[in-house]
Amino acid sequence: MFELSMPVWEYVRAVVVYVVLLGMIRISGKRTMGQFTPFDVLLIVLLGNAVQNALLGKDTSLLGGLLLAAVLITLNWTTGYVASRSRHAEQVIEGVPVVLARDGRLFEQVLRRELVSRNDFDEALRQAGEITLDDVHFAILETDGRISVVPKRKSASGDDELA
Repeated sequence: MFELSMPVWEYVRAVVVYVVLLGMIRISGKRTMGQFTPFDVLLIVLLGNAVQNALLGKDTSLLGGLLLAAVLITLNWTTGYVASRSRHAEQVIEGVPVVLARDGRLFEQVLRRELVSRNDFDEALRQAGEITLDDVHFAILETDGRISVVPKRKSASGDDELA
């Protein structure tokens, strides 16, 4: 139970799997990890199962599993540390916010590129208390997949002002 069936250095494969999966998740877009649907959760479970052998190889010992968990937690902490210290690393790892709409104009091509449905965009408008696109100064797809809406300000005369 506590005896490793592989040399310790072979656990470095976890680093490779972590980096490759992080890259795959980043390439798949912000919306992939931003708002979980039932099939997103299923994908995560299946990804975990799919990479299990790549992570552990033939080692099924308790010590091997704990060592792997420690390696993954350390990688996750290190990734966060590097992203918090370097603007460039943060942009590579987490991405950058994307403008979806500005001054009442929706950028349909950006919605398609970022895999944001019109229904998701309209839901974000409703959650922000906006009724129409004309009320929007900016709508931004954040790096975590949420859509932030900045409304136009209303002046005392009832005319729209930019926020």
